[in-house]
Amino acid sequence: MNKKTGKPLIPCFSALTEEQNSRIQNACYSVTYGIGEVLFKQDAPVSHIMYVDSGLVKIFKESVNGRSVIFDLASPGTFITLLTVFGDDIYRCNAAAVEQAKVVLMEVSVIRKLIGENGDFASQLLKQTSQEGLNTITKLMNQLQKQLPGRVAEMLLFFSEKIYNSQAFSLPFSRRELAEFTGTTKESMIRTLSEFRHDKIIKLDGKKVEILSSEIIQTLARLG
Repeated sequence: MNKKTGKPLIPCFSALTEEQNSRIQNACYSVTYGIGEVLFKQDAPVSHIMYVDSGLVKIFKESVNGRSVIFDLASPGTFITLLTVFGDDIYRCNAAAVEQAKVVLMEVSVIRKLIGENGDFASQLLKQTSQEGLNTITKLMNQLQKQLPGRVAEMLLFFSEKIYNSQAFSLPFSRRELAEFTGTTKESMIRTLSEFRHDKIIKLDGKKVEILSSEIIQTLARLG
């Protein structure tokens, strides 16, 4: 893990006054995490708000039986677990780098004070917090209501449209992690991807994927 000071450009900071921005910059620093490195662990005390400057970070929760559920993948330009930071004094989940990630850490105490001072800044953070919550609710509802092909199709669209902006990309997860991300087993994930490949919906070579039929993927994701 490589630490270095810096002055990150974060959109909601534009709402701060010059003096407030100076304060938050002094309370920020950047950390580069290697693949698989943990940013924070479940039940650890909350100390910082985190903002992904580059790379990808998975947000996951571990159950008592040792199984994990990945419920979000944070990409550049997003905060990590604002819901947890403002809802409790301990992290309710884990975060780990999926690929090398540069993350900006901001002291919670400073952020909370600025929220009380600056309504526009508070409004922008509230909007991002609400969006994070809505995304999580939507993902959980889809896992409950959609069949596995629909969930896998939705996952592929998420990577294609939200993360890589391309029909061809390399999956950032192992097969086990893909299963944890879609709420299924590793075996079921492998079988479904193989069926998509057999039906020429996708081209698949290890982690490399190319969506061949965007129309079918869109239909499967929509209808579940």
